Amino acid sequence: MTQRIVGVIGGSGLYELEGLENVEEIDMVTPFGKPSDSIVSGMLGDVRMLFIPRHGRGHTFTPSEVPYRANIWALKKLGAQWCISVSAVGSLRRKIVPGHVVIVDQFIDRTKGIRASSFFGDGIVGHVAFGDPVSPVLAKVLRKAAKKAGAKVHKGGTYVCMEGPQFSTRAESELYRSWGAKVIGMTNLPEAKLAREAEIAYATVALATDYDCWHPDHDDVSVDQVIATLKKNVKLAKSILTLAAPMVPTKLDPLVDGASKFAVMTSPELLPEAGKAALEPLLGKYWT
Repeated sequence: MTQRIVGVIGGSGLYELEGLENVEEIDMVTPFGKPSDSIVSGMLGDVRMLFIPRHGRGHTFTPSEVPYRANIWALKKLGAQWCISVSAVGSLRRKIVPGHVVIVDQFIDRTKGIRASSFFGDGIVGHVAFGDPVSPVLAKVLRKAAKKAGAKVHKGGTYVCMEGPQFSTRAESELYRSWGAKVIGMTNLPEAKLAREAEIAYATVALATDYDCWHPDHDDVSVDQVIATLKKNVKLAKSILTLAAPMVPTKLDPLVDGASKFAVMTSPELLPEAGKAALEPLLGKYWT
């Protein structure tokens, strides 16, 4: 790598990171549509940061409507090697108190097939390994940064990704707890899957905002509660990102590097030209 380029996908305010220099807004149209919003690019020291508000400025996309493929494709096209997801989650464990940070290491997919979850298809069949969905290298960086920022940090844990936009029923919440999951959210899948196909190292800073609906001593989760905790977490999230950026390695995580090299199963002579063109930023170096 000649320059570290870090994508950040998160909520409103993260594109206003203090200390960002040479800031510009980039509007893109991808083969998979437009990203959620303009991408804000700027330098934090010698690290280029690329910010995408996942739900758009003003929060106009539901979790099911977020243009995940366009967002990841755009980050890849702009050279991102790393992607930090900053995500609000519900806690499924007493010890994960609202306001705490969880650096997750696994996902359970409870989305319903509404979201396009792969860049492959339309004549190009491909498969990538996803047993370890989170970059351990980036997760370690984020854990260190969160601790330096003064957060109460929980190492590892499974994130259940539900479809939404409704929150869980109590029965669902108890089911996920019985599975051993730590937190629940609505957006990290297919985001993490697409990042792996694009060979972008992905990790999540999961900010607990509530106890979902399982906790007997707390009211049912509400939007007001989530927003109130999110506002408190914005400063913490910015601090974590500022501290993490200079710690990002110059060499890509080997778990991710080459992840799609042997993914395509379709015979080379049968690859559609339009599909190849769409996937050029992701797989162009592997086409023969």
